Amino acid sequence: MNAPAACRIGPVTIGAGRLALIGGPCQAESLDLCLAVAERLAEVCGRLGIGYVFKASYDKANRTSLDAPRGPGLDQGLEWLAAVRQRVGVPVLSDVHDAAQAARAGEVLDAIQIPAFLCRQTDLLLAAGRTGRAVNIKKGQFVAPARMRFAVEKVRSTGNDNVLLTERGACFGYDLLVNDFRAIPVMREFAPVVFDATHSVQQPGTAEATGGQRQFVPVLARAAAAAGCDAVFIETHPDPANAASDAACQWPLDGMENLLRTCLDIFAAAREDAC
Repeated sequence: MNAPAACRIGPVTIGAGRLALIGGPCQAESLDLCLAVAERLAEVCGRLGIGYVFKASYDKANRTSLDAPRGPGLDQGLEWLAAVRQRVGVPVLSDVHDAAQAARAGEVLDAIQIPAFLCRQTDLLLAAGRTGRAVNIKKGQFVAPARMRFAVEKVRSTGNDNVLLTERGACFGYDLLVNDFRAIPVMREFAPVVFDATHSVQQPGTAEATGGQRQFVPVLARAAAAAGCDAVFIETHPDPANAASDAACQWPLDGMENLLRTCLDIFAAAREDAC
């Protein structure tokens, strides 16, 4: 199988044979939290030789409950993300739910993320592509991996070839996601593939707040590294139980180094076996 074209997010290249991490708190709860998480992960990834992209959402526009915290919003959130990039020196990524916000977000973000439920929205994909920033498209829970080719083609039609695909599970009955790891090599035919270990353990809509099974994050991340993913996406928080969003899914910040070390070892072994 031929390797897909690499995707560049600032100084980080995904798909060039080195493992990368997209990680940070699910929601941008405060500038202090964003800086603390980014600084810690940048230090760990620097020592491990892993490319690092900071992620936090400025608006959780797709929560189960109307009363769920949504975050600081576009202006404040982008200001915080710009501060992370400037002070920590890492590229930054956030999700964009509305085509009208893409140009504004593209002035700050190094990568624009398309939420899974919106992965077929043509106007949003085109607006993201036209920013010239890298575009990370999450595979919809309802989309077959081979069909994600069309989402990639929509972005590339703008002249922007910096595209990623992210696997984050498929719907299985109600309130449960499962992963078919064949999705990783299938989607790598079109673009580098990121594996989202924390959203894959979600139990969406189980209550007013999304539930999850955090204990399976390492299991899935290790399996994805063995299956050939180019990067892992892990939401992490110093105190996951009290996080404003996805409290049941985020991995503890103090456990990130051990998890990344294991994934890195498996990633290297899998690439050696493929040679």
